[in-house]
Amino acid sequence: MAPGVERSFAAASTLEEAIAARRQGAVVLAGGTWMMRDPQRGVDLPEAVVALHRIPALSKIEISSDHVVIGAAVTHAVLGRALHGAAGFEGLVAAAENAANPGIRRVATVGGNLCALDFAAADLAPALLVCEATVELETFEGPKLIGISDFLKDRHTLLAEAIVTRIHLRRDLVASAHVRLPLRKAGDYPVAIVSLAVDKDKRCRIAVGSVESVARRWTAFEQAMAADSASALDPERAAGLALEHNDFQGRGGKDAEGWYRRQVLPPLVKRGVAALLKTGGVAWL
Repeated sequence: MAPGVERSFAAASTLEEAIAARRQGAVVLAGGTWMMRDPQRGVDLPEAVVALHRIPALSKIEISSDHVVIGAAVTHAVLGRALHGAAGFEGLVAAAENAANPGIRRVATVGGNLCALDFAAADLAPALLVCEATVELETFEGPKLIGISDFLKDRHTLLAEAIVTRIHLRRDLVASAHVRLPLRKAGDYPVAIVSLAVDKDKRCRIAVGSVESVARRWTAFEQAMAADSASALDPERAAGLALEHNDFQGRGGKDAEGWYRRQVLPPLVKRGVAALLKTGGVAWL
């Protein structure tokens, strides 16, 4: 922490107040589980912070027959409870319920998980990618909707003038799964994550997190699965396709080297397909 720096903290009661503070340079505080570790990473805490926990709409989850809307201030623990047992969201629930540790899950938010720019191991990112989520932003010019893939790729630019407010999900999945590989020396964070889902048109969606710096869909593998539909029924066969179509450039780090992150993807796919076959949506087969 830089000595002699005067810091300010504000808790916004409305989005308008939050945007006004953002215009003046305040950094958004969600659960604080990432920001408060800044000093451990050699990063100074921000001089001005605006918290969002007093904005009621951001802590709500709306569930209808064909749509789910998740407020950005919803915690992992609340998200897991709210969607538990909801067909098609098994993977998202697993991501919320297994991220980090119980203490973190009680305070870490959906928005914070997606907006931590230097955090490659966010569990919710690949889970929301296979949901094909839409991210709602409140920008300096007004509300904006953007697909999750584009948001993750462009968030450095987008978040300079915006706040994430809600995540929109269509209820078009029949089954999903989420598997991760933690290592003891990595703490609570996984070195690789695979999320899988099948939609109502029987198309497989696969996303990977923590292997590269930004989570993304595994389109080469999705196309291979579409061309070999029997692989969805066979974890071993799916793992073989994953090995053949592994196009990731693994990131290095203190917890694991890039080659290792790539190497563990086929075994994770095997686990993920097995988990997918155990869901209530197995009738899609």
